Amino acid sequence: MVLITPRRSFNPALMPIKNNDTHWMAKAIQQAKLAQVNNEVPIGAVIVSNGELIAKAFNQPLTLSDPSAHAEIIALRQAGQHLNNYRLNGATLYVTLEPCIMCLGAMVHARIERLVYAAKDPKKNSLLTFEELASSLNHTMVIEGGVLANEASALLKNFFKEKR
Repeated sequence: MVLITPRRSFNPALMPIKNNDTHWMAKAIQQAKLAQVNNEVPIGAVIVSNGELIAKAFNQPLTLSDPSAHAEIIALRQAGQHLNNYRLNGATLYVTLEPCIMCLGAMVHARIERLVYAAKDPKKNSLLTFEELASSLNHTMVIEGGVLANEASALLKNFFKEKR
């Protein structure tokens, strides 16, 4: 089962910040800026386990010619190598944009305990689809959003504004 912060009553300003969420999301935003420098969509991710940064990554599908080279997937791979285990029990993944379905599925397989994202992705609405599938999953993942959402959204908006 997946626990998701209810959208109807969700107000990031009223959400308590847990376990240095702002600190770790700032690290993810640094990664997103690296993606932008590399002409990739500015999305960054970090994974924290037991208070330690174990992975950091940014979007690289264009650079690597790999449709799965999302920041979250690269970070999951790094974290697995760091721990020498594909199970990331107890880990928190911070990402600057609401993850896609592919990345959410990989997080479930990795047994990520908590997902914290910055900005919503209103075009994809992946969490709505994921919530519908959650009852058939064998893993619980807490999902929270809105941490440094304005900063992450501004990066994305400026990137696409420059592209147009």
